[in-house]
Amino acid sequence: MSETLLPSWLRRAQPGNDVALALGVALLLVVLIVPLPVVLLDLGLAISITLSVLVLMTSLFLTRPLDFTSFPTLLLLTTLLRLSLNVATTRIILTHGHEGPESAGHVISAFGGFLMGGDVAVGLIVFFILLIVNFVVITKGSGRIAEVAARFSLDAMPGKQMAIDADLSAGLIDENQARARRKELEAETGFYGAMDGAAKFVRGDAIAGLIITAINLIGGIAIALLRHGMSFGDAVINFSMLTVGDGLVTQIPALLVSVAAGIVVTKGSTEGTADQALIEQLASSPKPLAIAAGASGVMALMPGMPFLPFIALAGAAGFGAWRLTQREQQRVIAASKPPLPTPEADLPIAESLKMDLLRLELGYGLLSLAAGDAPRLTDQIKGLRRTIAQEMGFVLPSVRIQDNLALPSDTYTIKVKEIEAGRGQLRHPLLLAIDPSGGIPDMPGERCTEPTFGLPALWIDEARREEALARGCTVVDCAGVVATHITEIVREYMAELLSFAETQKLLDELPAEQKKLVSDLVPQPIGVGGIQRILQSLLAERVSIRDLPTILEGIQEANAAGARTIPGILAIVRQRLARQLSDAARGPEGYVPMITLSADWEVAFTEALIGPADDRQLAMAPSKLSDFMQKLRDVFDKANAMGEQPVLVCSGAIRAHVRAIVERFRPSTPVLAHTEIHPRARIRTVGSL
Repeated sequence: MSETLLPSWLRRAQPGNDVALALGVALLLVVLIVPLPVVLLDLGLAISITLSVLVLMTSLFLTRPLDFTSFPTLLLLTTLLRLSLNVATTRIILTHGHEGPESAGHVISAFGGFLMGGDVAVGLIVFFILLIVNFVVITKGSGRIAEVAARFSLDAMPGKQMAIDADLSAGLIDENQARARRKELEAETGFYGAMDGAAKFVRGDAIAGLIITAINLIGGIAIALLRHGMSFGDAVINFSMLTVGDGLVTQIPALLVSVAAGIVVTKGSTEGTADQALIEQLASSPKPLAIAAGASGVMALMPGMPFLPFIALAGAAGFGAWRLTQREQQRVIAASKPPLPTPEADLPIAESLKMDLLRLELGYGLLSLAAGDAPRLTDQIKGLRRTIAQEMGFVLPSVRIQDNLALPSDTYTIKVKEIEAGRGQLRHPLLLAIDPSGGIPDMPGERCTEPTFGLPALWIDEARREEALARGCTVVDCAGVVATHITEIVREYMAELLSFAETQKLLDELPAEQKKLVSDLVPQPIGVGGIQRILQSLLAERVSIRDLPTILEGIQEANAAGARTIPGILAIVRQRLARQLSDAARGPEGYVPMITLSADWEVAFTEALIGPADDRQLAMAPSKLSDFMQKLRDVFDKANAMGEQPVLVCSGAIRAHVRAIVERFRPSTPVLAHTEIHPRARIRTVGSL
């Protein structure tokens, strides 16, 4: 019948739907209470046996345990199925067992007659041996392994999470891969924890089977003697056959499921199916097979031992050892031959063209900074990326960490786009002590120069940390030194690191209400490339681009005002960011310390500008330019001696040109136009040029 002709409730009750599972569990609970006809009992027992074989075969062909995450739930349901059938068979045996072996169904009768073979004592002994094998050996062993696996998996979870974070910080994996590995780790921990609990179901099922068997045998014989007047011999034979048959029908599926549980929990981290793992590991070397062949051959020659079985096994093991020996010799010969020249593939060439935007290369003596039990360096780089994103609105590319044997063992280099941008030497595991006043700390240690800012410093032992802190020094470990150096390099080269793709990503991740603003600018009148140049110009002066909507509004305003060049658009954007610029320049006292440009220098710079209005260049005499730089250095040094970190303020027409000069010798000094100071900002003039 076509599925479209079935009612909706019947279609949902088909296997694979939620209603089917709910109905199945409800039927199992009903069987515990309602008597079951013999025909349905035979069907239920057949389902139990078939399902247990299916579970065992599935566990054998598993590639890894996590491919069978539903096994704990299935273990509970199969246990509930067997217990329900046990209750149903017990009810039938105790009420109709006196009628003969066929009274409990054909399945129980066939199993009982096959195992007993006409001998009650032998049948009972074999049955109880099967119970002991399941209860004592398989169930107990698999339960213990599941308990240990769950404990070890839970204990190893923090370390595995740190390893994932370290790989993510080092750029070995991306966010999607890290998310997938975290999800797999959670699934692994939950699976082994569930298996630990599910193992108790298997053990409880074995105990329940033992108790139910005793009840069926003793209770059935008592009822047959006292209620139905059967002779003791007939009662024993009849109920023994029914009890053993019932026990076999339930214990054989339980044994199969217990073996399946043992296979799953003992598989561990072994990859591949069980047959592949056994063959690869048992036949990995010819020596064990040769020794086993020799032992079997000796057993065949011993007096009284059967010759044919042992000599056949010796021949099979010896042949396997010979084949493995031949294979190893062929592998050695093939490895000794020079490789045949092959044409270079396109993929390696394409791979060689890839460039690391940021790379940290370590000498072999510093590799422990990024490896081991506590790789602080990777943790600090991860924190650096988060800090840069929050401060500057720019997601820093992943920093690739690798060793470089060409470097001295205590040296590291920082490269931006494959070009060295910084280098330093460390004395791991010593600590670096820096005196904020600029002098050398007065304490024992190895004198050096701090690699980031070039300050005099001292390498000290861990035992002198507290002494250095008491003297007011800043104490940094080797990982902190590298992280600080990377931070300054990133701030210096941030404009280069903002690529076209990163700009597009920033635009795509804007909130939905800002999409119309982007569509008004891209692709016309400015496009993604123009927006990239604006953002790069801001980052080059260490201006945060986190407030991207305001920047885009400034670009739109500049286009409406007729500005078409990047400097013209940038000037209007910076005016839009006046409150942000003023806040960034504010000192600890709450005001903006300023050094103003005198009218003479304003006129001098204005007169030195040549070229068209939209592309003016500075053409100042070198002597006058040198005089300006010297006076500017003097006035800033005087302000710094007063404890101020001032900004240079000039008119908007010459701001970009003045900034280009100041950047040569004071790259971190902000240069603001008068219109870029917010009207409500508190200001204070600390010097004039």
